[in-house]
Amino acid sequence: MGLDNVAVVWPRTGRFYDPVAPAEFVDFGEIVEMPQISAPTAALAELIAKTGTVRATAYTELVDLLLGLENVLYATENAAEDEDPVIDPDGCGWIADGLERFVARHREHGEPVTFDSVSAVLRALLADNRLAEQQLRWLDSRLDGLRDEAGDPPQWNFTCAELAVLAAFYRRCAERGFAVYAAT
Repeated sequence: MGLDNVAVVWPRTGRFYDPVAPAEFVDFGEIVEMPQISAPTAALAELIAKTGTVRATAYTELVDLLLGLENVLYATENAAEDEDPVIDPDGCGWIADGLERFVARHREHGEPVTFDSVSAVLRALLADNRLAEQQLRWLDSRLDGLRDEAGDPPQWNFTCAELAVLAAFYRRCAERGFAVYAAT
C-alpha cells in the first residue's frame, strides 16, 4: 500500500480529521484539458480535482531530497504515538515553497526532471551558500544514499509541470488553511 496525502480540515474538531470537499480543488481539472500535458501530470491533476488527494509515494524520495529532511510527506517528525501524521497549513506552505523554488530553478535544465538534473540544480543552489563545501558533501551523501546496490540512481520520471501541480496542491492547502493527513 502506498502513501496518500489527503487535504483535511484544520484543526480537527472531533476525534478524526474531516476530509476537505473536493470542490475546493475542482479547478485542478482544468489542467487535464491543457494541450501537450503529460499523462502523469494530467493524472495527478485529475486525482486532486476529484478527491483532494495526492498519491504521494512516488514523490517521497524527491521531496525529502529537495527539502533536506526524511519522510516529509509521511508527516513523521514526531513519534507516531505522540501525534497524528498531519502536515499543518504552515508545513504545507513550506513544502510548496521548496517545490516552487526547485521548479523555477529547474526550468533552465528543461522539462524532464531526472536524478542528474536534480543533482545539477541542487549543486548550483548550494555552491552559492556560505557553507557550500559542507553542504555539497551532505548532498553527495544524500545522492549516494538514493542509489541502489549496483550504484544506479533512482529512475525518476517527473516533469516540471507535474511538480508544479504537486506544489499547487500544497499551496492551496496552505492558503486556505487546510492540513494534509498522511494516510498509509
